[in-house]
Amino acid sequence: MKTYKITALFVAICTSLLFVQCNDDDDNGNIIEQSTCSDGEMNGNETGVDCGGDCEPCDTTGVALDFTGTFIQEDVMGRPGVNTVFSGSDAVKNLYNKIPTSMRGTLQDGQTETFQVTFQNTLEAYHDVYAVALEIDPADLDYETNILGLNAEQFTTVLANFDALQVAPDGVTTYFDGTNALTGRNLTDDVIDISLTLMFGGTTGTRFDGNNGTPQLTSDGVGVGTRVFGAFPHLEIPN
Repeated sequence: MKTYKITALFVAICTSLLFVQCNDDDDNGNIIEQSTCSDGEMNGNETGVDCGGDCEPCDTTGVALDFTGTFIQEDVMGRPGVNTVFSGSDAVKNLYNKIPTSMRGTLQDGQTETFQVTFQNTLEAYHDVYAVALEIDPADLDYETNILGLNAEQFTTVLANFDALQVAPDGVTTYFDGTNALTGRNLTDDVIDISLTLMFGGTTGTRFDGNNGTPQLTSDGVGVGTRVFGAFPHLEIPN
């Protein structure tokens, strides 16, 4: 009788404590924690305090993201060809894609130079390559300040450190309209020609446009046309 009473008492105590103090079947003392997302502690499958896992996402520092207020969407990689054209190698391309925009001005993961320096070297190298191919003195084909008034360092800084297009409902959205530049893009913006003009057009935008005996370096020869509004593969016949 005493044995039954002790067992019954033990079961009653465990039940009253909701088994909090009772071992599980394997006697390992396992405790199941559930995310509460509001208790000020990192528990359950959270990856930060009250964020991650089943809760709201965390930012890169492990703090819950703040979704209050009004946001302006930014489309990273919004400038076509920037990473492809200026990175120069697959390793740099992959690194550029994974580094947050805010950190692209600093050295990362064994880099020997910042993205801006890499981009500028690549930009200058393109001019040297064209000079050799066209049998032009490289000094006559150096990069020239472009139509935005940006020299090589300034231009590649814009490209390397902020490859995103801001979208504002009340702002001007254009890749370049003669006044506003790189604030967004419309379907009819010829982004490749604009990019080539910024690279090779010089101060007037016509430095190497195929006229007056110059090579055509400011256009890919493909207009907007069916590339945007036509049938697949959305390409217009080259000129």
